[in-house]
Amino acid sequence: MNAERDLSPLTPGVVRALTDKLYEKRKVAALEIEKLVREFVAQNNTSQIKHVIQILSQEFALSQHPHSRKGGLIGLAACSIALGKDSGLYLKELIEPVLTCFNDADSRLRYYACEALYNIVKVARGSVLPHFNVLFDGLSKLAADPDPNVKSGSELLDRLLKDIVTESNQFDLVGFIPLLRERIYSNNQYARQFIISWILVLESVPDINLLDYLPEILDGLFQILGDNSKEIRKMCEVALGEFLKEIKKNPSSVKFAEMANILVIHCQAADDLIQLTAMCWMREFIQLAGRVMLPYSSGILTAVLPCLSYDDRKKNIKEVANVCNQSLMKLVIPEDDEMDEGKPSMTIPAEPTSEESLSKPEAVTTGELPYHGRNELGVTALNQLLSFLCSCERIQVTLNLDGIVQVLDYHLSDTSIGMMTRIAVLKWLYHLYIKTPRKMFRHTDSLFPILLRTLSDESDEVILKDLELLAEIASSPAGQTEEGHGPSDGSDVRPGPVELHVPARAGQLSSSSTKGLECSPSTPTMNSYFYKFMINLLKQFSSERKLLESRGAFIIRQLCLLLNAENIFHSMADILLREEDLKFASTMVHTLNTILLTSSELFQLRNQLKDLKTPESHNLFCCLYRSWCHNPVTTVSLCFLTQNYKHAYDLIQKFGDLEVTVDFLTEVDKLVQLIECPIFTYLRLQLLDVKNNPYLIKALYGLLMLLPQSSAFQLLSHRLQCVPNPELMQTTDNTKPSTSFRRTAASNIDYTELLQHFEKVQNKHLEARHQRAGRAEHLDRRVVL
Repeated sequence: MNAERDLSPLTPGVVRALTDKLYEKRKVAALEIEKLVREFVAQNNTSQIKHVIQILSQEFALSQHPHSRKGGLIGLAACSIALGKDSGLYLKELIEPVLTCFNDADSRLRYYACEALYNIVKVARGSVLPHFNVLFDGLSKLAADPDPNVKSGSELLDRLLKDIVTESNQFDLVGFIPLLRERIYSNNQYARQFIISWILVLESVPDINLLDYLPEILDGLFQILGDNSKEIRKMCEVALGEFLKEIKKNPSSVKFAEMANILVIHCQAADDLIQLTAMCWMREFIQLAGRVMLPYSSGILTAVLPCLSYDDRKKNIKEVANVCNQSLMKLVIPEDDEMDEGKPSMTIPAEPTSEESLSKPEAVTTGELPYHGRNELGVTALNQLLSFLCSCERIQVTLNLDGIVQVLDYHLSDTSIGMMTRIAVLKWLYHLYIKTPRKMFRHTDSLFPILLRTLSDESDEVILKDLELLAEIASSPAGQTEEGHGPSDGSDVRPGPVELHVPARAGQLSSSSTKGLECSPSTPTMNSYFYKFMINLLKQFSSERKLLESRGAFIIRQLCLLLNAENIFHSMADILLREEDLKFASTMVHTLNTILLTSSELFQLRNQLKDLKTPESHNLFCCLYRSWCHNPVTTVSLCFLTQNYKHAYDLIQKFGDLEVTVDFLTEVDKLVQLIECPIFTYLRLQLLDVKNNPYLIKALYGLLMLLPQSSAFQLLSHRLQCVPNPELMQTTDNTKPSTSFRRTAASNIDYTELLQHFEKVQNKHLEARHQRAGRAEHLDRRVVL
């Protein structure tokens, strides 16, 4: 028949046996085909060999009849066995029909296809490598086959193929990577296991450098790391661990920059294992690549900062994140302040692997050669060094400060963020102001409001870091504007038309202005932001009274440690002098006065005011006095502190004209208690010298007369009873001026003008109280109506 003639040289018996449903008969036919092909090989009859393979492929393996397909598969395997080492010449024709059968609906047929391909590959060995991609593609599909027999067969074939790849040095990695990159994103559990097993094999082969192509598969590996199967997760973890070991061994060949963003993404993963692994990689990248990672700082910080507030359940992630954060911070150097982000920046070796490797280019740039380069080998040494520089890939490294500040701003503004993250953000901002002040001051106006709001934070540690940062901003020379002492946008921050000023020694760097810094020689110079800070701080205290009550003293005391205490009190007093909210001004003055009289941080300033020996101390006293007038009792306490006892007595005489309220008497009570404290020890000792301190005694008796019969009255009364020789208290206008009076009289302070200022301020307060009382009465009437 025509069919039989068309299938020659296969005999009719062989054809019938190949299509038989029994495996044994198909096997007999395969042996006949093997014998026939061997004869053709001996005759070198390639045309007949091709013809037999074509018949087995087209008429059998690709037939519509299932038994014919089975016969075709075993026949193709028999051809391969007969061809032996020559099978490589016909691999395309042998493999393609077998791979087609991998997609057959019949599981038995898929199994026979695995068996046939196994025999073909076993004979061809290394010759199959040019066809590796199609074999891999077919195997990756069978790896997820539901039939256990098919899976078992595919695993056997898979192991054979891995052995061939491992022992060969002709594997085409470049051609394989696109397929690997595609298949690595499979969601099938078995397919993922198959992919990871191959990556482990390729990574173990010395002649295959998979590290060069890691950027193309790293994301897929982290995806697989999140698989539900513990076994697959473990395999993937091992694979990533091997890659990381390789990176540490050969950092010079690693494409750090190409993988940075991949790690940033996975450092934010919800899966703990993925996040921890990615964070460990990030730590190594920052430490190995150095400033190469600097352009990715904003992304790294986005991933790392939230981890710093993790609890003990994620302690490992938190610890690694902290190392990443610290290492990244160290990469920012002062030179970054000299580079414009929009212009070409300095170049560095792309992969600084060690201190030694970094020292080589430095030697060249400084014009120094190694020792042996200065003798007869000088030319050779120079050529070697030049060759090193030419062969070293160089990249542009730029600090993306805008992006970093944006990330830091976001995390500081997020009220839900943890305390440790907020502290880290503030440390970063402080570090940037230290290392790159010129660039950072471009962002100060936008950062300033949130830094002020952060003063309301619940954590003392956060507030301390915030104050440290604000103090740096207020004292950095980079923040000085052309106007000198005033802020560049003074109209926005100044509460009134009168210009703020502060002693010149605090705002200038010239040698002529350093006089007066003796009290605090290490205090940094103030800049224009100092005044803006003081004004806005007082505004915040005014709008948030709870902040003033709970943290006001704490904040001001810390600022006195960080900055010049004299400048702080001088500027605040100057600002409060123009404060329209008189009630707040009185409260704020009382707070400042309490801090001045009781805080250990203000010891130096108290000593400066105590004696009023210098023009600077006179200036400070007058400035404080004018604002202290908002609160009569604090004004008297300031006079006690500065030993202006006569003026204190004159002030107390004016108290009879004031509206004496419960709050007023309470403050007098507190002042009496304060007089008994160690700070006023010198005042109590001066009571022994009745002759030279008559106005001190008069002033104290004045306070006594103001007090009702209370515990404070008893306390002060007992103290005054201890004064010796009470009759010496009788003084006349002709009494010889005391030592303290002579000192103050010679100080050129116009006490009459100060007394008039006190009366003027008190009249304002009285008028304001009447207005408030009138408004309250009006509201009460409306309620009654």
